[in-house]
Amino acid sequence: MYEWNEMVQMMVDWVEEHLDSKATLQEMSERLGYSPYYCTRQFHLLTGMTLRDYVRLRRITHAALEVRDTELRLLDIAVKYGYSSQEAFTRSFVRAFGMTPASYRESRRPIPMSIRAEVFSPYHYAVKERVFMSELKLQEVEVKIERIPAHQFIGIWDVESDNYGDFWANGHDCDEVSGLLESMSHHTLPGQLGQTAGWFYREGRKGYLYGIPVSADYTGDIPEGMECRLIPESEYLVFYYPPFDYMKDNASVMKAVEDKAWSFDPGELDYVWDEAGEKQDYQRHFPEGYGYAVLRPVKRAE
Repeated sequence: MYEWNEMVQMMVDWVEEHLDSKATLQEMSERLGYSPYYCTRQFHLLTGMTLRDYVRLRRITHAALEVRDTELRLLDIAVKYGYSSQEAFTRSFVRAFGMTPASYRESRRPIPMSIRAEVFSPYHYAVKERVFMSELKLQEVEVKIERIPAHQFIGIWDVESDNYGDFWANGHDCDEVSGLLESMSHHTLPGQLGQTAGWFYREGRKGYLYGIPVSADYTGDIPEGMECRLIPESEYLVFYYPPFDYMKDNASVMKAVEDKAWSFDPGELDYVWDEAGEKQDYQRHFPEGYGYAVLRPVKRAE
């Protein structure tokens, strides 16, 4: 069960490793042990797009990041990502993003980048390997203090959702939202991880948010369908678990962190919760690089 979810995820990994090379579908299929036809058929079945289109979109996205973040000549970027000429690269860029590479380098405004496909999740892994949360031994969740300066948050606040799954099921296109925010990653508030989720509170209701923290003086473009709000400086209690194996441990780690975050008494550290007004809770989720954390704003107890 889920053999092909895992296999297609291996195809995604292979594509990501070879975006700037001339590796072929034949080479990939030989590595995986299936025919090129069967690989492309299963890829389309699980991702909703052809393998050719996926490679094209991921290649132009990586090229766009180099246009934005480096001073390389456009011709050199075009050649690196397999385009026959700068003109061919420009045509593909315009078709994907509605502007030329030169215009994007100058404006750096949000564009709909393609995000990496994910079709093999911890759930699939658990079923395949018969690994369940009760079998995993986790270390203690850490609790620490962090001060985050005043900043703006660009994203979507959905009062009808209070968790990650419901948020994306409530009419928000994950690929579109994540792709736009990825194009704004160079604006991320220093010291933060980039795309961030969390919770907010309005008139006694708890909603879910998704977006990117940027500096308090950001004056750039705001993607259509998103808002920009100023978040005051605050201290946060950080409930943190260090880097872990996403496939094996994700569900257990998230449950352990969130259980502690929602049950902890800040009075133990001479704090009280301070989640009123424009302040909001944050999630940081980068399993192999950072780990997982829930951040809740606090203030000193009087």
